[in-house]
Amino acid sequence: MELPAYWMSRPEPRPDRRTSESFDLLLEQALADGPDVPIDYRLEAPKWQFLCHAADRGTLVLHGSGDPAIKRFEPRQPDDTSEFGNRCAVFAAGDGLWPMYYAVLDRERHPMSLINGCARVADGSSGQLGDPHYYFSISARALKQQPWRAGTVYLLPADTFELQPRIQVGDASIQLPQWASPLPVTPVAKLDVHPEDFPFLDHIRGHDDDQVRTRAAANPDGFPWHDEA
Repeated sequence: MELPAYWMSRPEPRPDRRTSESFDLLLEQALADGPDVPIDYRLEAPKWQFLCHAADRGTLVLHGSGDPAIKRFEPRQPDDTSEFGNRCAVFAAGDGLWPMYYAVLDRERHPMSLINGCARVADGSSGQLGDPHYYFSISARALKQQPWRAGTVYLLPADTFELQPRIQVGDASIQLPQWASPLPVTPVAKLDVHPEDFPFLDHIRGHDDDQVRTRAAANPDGFPWHDEA
């Protein structure tokens, strides 16, 4: 299965070995320093590459926020109709780019609805997951205001989190890197990010809220209710 063209792939190029080694050293130092002080990021590689590297290690999950001073994440009940999302939990992503979207959106000053996702399609024969692809959209009226802000991506230990099970779409098996913890979680590190750090900033789409509600009611499984026109 191939995702529609409006799903965006992770940007190129990938970090080389030396860059990956520098990410490991920085992450080791950040975990030793603890979460009270943001990671002192001075590498030439973009921050999103570092966050993806941290998430891809498999022992950390990431959460994006506009609040730079969260000491502990408490489980909350989201407004989510999906079986996995409709639970009281701390939610985080096993991906470095997805939480940056939440970190740089100023939803306090600009009310908006969000449609977004990160998906990896499994190979039909081997079951091996392909590269992550992304979709980002906000209310069109908010997009016109350029509702960006500085934010924080928190690194959380993954041990109390459960990964959302793969979903079946036709013959395809798709993994969404969404994780949920029923217990409070204390971050182990954090990184300040700015709108210009998010590589998809100019590719965030705008949607009409009323049209999306109508399409979602008519086809609940039609995510992201994209306007092909």
